[in-house]
Amino acid sequence: MFLSWDKEIQRHGGKLPHWHQELGTQFVTFRLGDALPAAKTRLWREQRQAWLKDHPQPWSLQIEQEYHRTFTARLEEWLDQGMGCCLFRDAAARQVLTDTLLKFQGIRVRHHAWVIMPNHVHLLFTPAEPMEKLLQGWKAHSARRLGRGSIWQRNYRDTKIRDATHFANALRYIRNNPVKTKLRQEEFTLWEEPPESQSAAEEGRHSVDPLP
Repeated sequence: MFLSWDKEIQRHGGKLPHWHQELGTQFVTFRLGDALPAAKTRLWREQRQAWLKDHPQPWSLQIEQEYHRTFTARLEEWLDQGMGCCLFRDAAARQVLTDTLLKFQGIRVRHHAWVIMPNHVHLLFTPAEPMEKLLQGWKAHSARRLGRGSIWQRNYRDTKIRDATHFANALRYIRNNPVKTKLRQEEFTLWEEPPESQSAAEEGRHSVDPLP
C-alpha cells in the first residue's frame, strides 16, 4: 500500500514529474484552470526552477520538507483563497464530480478519502491502474457532464504515501482543509471510506511533515 523502495517506481512527466508504483497509495491535488492567477503561477514556476537547480534529486526527508514549506504551502494558500469561478461551490456540480470519482470505486481505484473544495480537489487513494489514466478519465468525464468546456488545469500534484504516519497526516489534511478555510457545510463535499477500512492505515505517531 505504501511506497516500497525495493520495487519498481515509474516516473512520468517532465516539468512536474510524477511517481507511480503498482497499488501504491497517493495523495493528489488537482484544480480548476482558473483557480490561480497566471502572473502568480509564472513567478512560482521561475522560483521553483531556480530552487530545483540547487537541490537535485534524490532528496533527503529534510530537503523534501523544505520544498513543501517553500512551494507546496504557497500553492495551497492561494487555492484556499477561493480565486476563479469556484464552480464547485455549487452542490449540483460537486455531485457530478462525486459520481465520477465513485464510479469505479473498488474496481479501478480504492478511494480512502477526498474533499471537493470550491476550486480544487484533494484525494487520498490507491490506484489499481496507471494513475495518470485515472486522472485523465475523471477530468474528461466530469467536464463532459458539466458541459462547461475545458475546465481543469492540465497537470496535477501528487505525493506517494510513504507509511502509516504519512497516510494519517494526509487524511488529517483532507479533513481539516474546509475547516481551515472556514467554508460552510454547503460549500464543500468531504467523503471517507468506512472507518473500519481505515483503522489500520491511520496508525502512526504525529508526523513532522508540513504537508502531505
